[in-house]
Amino acid sequence: MNILILGSGGREHAFAYQISKSTLCDSLFVAPGNAGTALIAENISITVNDFEAIKKFVLENKVDMVVVGPEDPLVNGIVDFFKNESELKNVMIIGPSQQAAMLEGSKEFAKEFMMEFNIPTAAYQSFTKKDIVKGLQYIENTAPPYVLKADGLAAGKGVVILETAEEAKAELQRMLVDEKFGAASKTVVIEQFLKGIELSVFVLTDGKNYKILPTAKDYKRIGEGDTGLNTGGMGAVSPVPFADAVLMQKIEEKIVKPTIKGIQKRNMNYKGFVFIGLIKVDDEPYVIEYNVRMGDPETEVVLPRIKSDLAVLLKAAYEEKLNEVSLEIDSKAATTVMLVSGGYPEGYEKGMEISGLDKTEDSIIFHAGTSDKNGKTVTNGGRVIAITSLDEDWQKAIKKSYQNAELINFDRKYFRRDIGFDLKN
Repeated sequence: MNILILGSGGREHAFAYQISKSTLCDSLFVAPGNAGTALIAENISITVNDFEAIKKFVLENKVDMVVVGPEDPLVNGIVDFFKNESELKNVMIIGPSQQAAMLEGSKEFAKEFMMEFNIPTAAYQSFTKKDIVKGLQYIENTAPPYVLKADGLAAGKGVVILETAEEAKAELQRMLVDEKFGAASKTVVIEQFLKGIELSVFVLTDGKNYKILPTAKDYKRIGEGDTGLNTGGMGAVSPVPFADAVLMQKIEEKIVKPTIKGIQKRNMNYKGFVFIGLIKVDDEPYVIEYNVRMGDPETEVVLPRIKSDLAVLLKAAYEEKLNEVSLEIDSKAATTVMLVSGGYPEGYEKGMEISGLDKTEDSIIFHAGTSDKNGKTVTNGGRVIAITSLDEDWQKAIKKSYQNAELINFDRKYFRRDIGFDLKN
């Protein structure tokens, strides 16, 4: 098969890394890709939301399968675009329809879905500009801390947790009246704060059958001890040590099965990944959010632990035959450490030359924000390199990642040195 991956980050490099090993893969393309994907696939200069250019490339290069990495093209309806174009009808596209992608595209839609199918989640109410007075009263009448979520996509920055009613009221004004997140915050969801420890569960589904992939935990804050601003993710660990058999059974019975049942009942076209962001409160799992694609940097620890042929799994998902294939998981733990540009997640410079990539040993180097400039690899984003290592436990794996983190250099390089700090083996 000729396979096209859409995206340019560490997640897409991890997909390319796994799919390039598949017995089904003849030619592999990544659009637009990065300096890392260029080493194992052919990068194509097309943006992920340019559906017409993607169509042209798919037809000209006889692409059999398209794997959609990021959420934007899914929420913008790329799967429906493929279904509605007669020339593309036979191309396997991995991802949910635009309607199903609303599970990530709208916090309110996701909350309503969870309520309808009795999926445990935090209590909530939604507010728009016209009922801001009710929103302010709701804050007044509920206990802190307050969780405010922009309804739409806000590049991972649309969730704010505040300690006082005054701060929460001011933030609600900023989001609804001042349109802090633009169209994304035309509706704001205010929900109950849940205290616990977070984890992510990934599911591959064909809309009826499902496979639960390895669990992971990522670290979003820029500073050690989970302090400072939120980022796209500074590192991840898989599996999650506290996700024992008892908790996983609860997650499957109370969350995964009702989610797939809900997808079926609503007649959603869903052939792809469901990312379930969870929080464990005491011994019970609650859903914080859904994403309709793999997470980043969790993909960089989840996919390397999948021993089965990934393209075979994806083909089975598209053909609604996921129940006919087996999923083999490596018992080893995987960790990833993200090297980021100085100043990230706020302002940072691009174009810094990266050295030492050839000195690393016993880790997989996934490029996240890199490009090629005159034969040299340079920084091209906030998150630059993900260093993934596998070993018998996560402590040994993280040691390897940190050893290699010291060997790779670029101006103002930064990384967190405490990934996994809150875990016990």
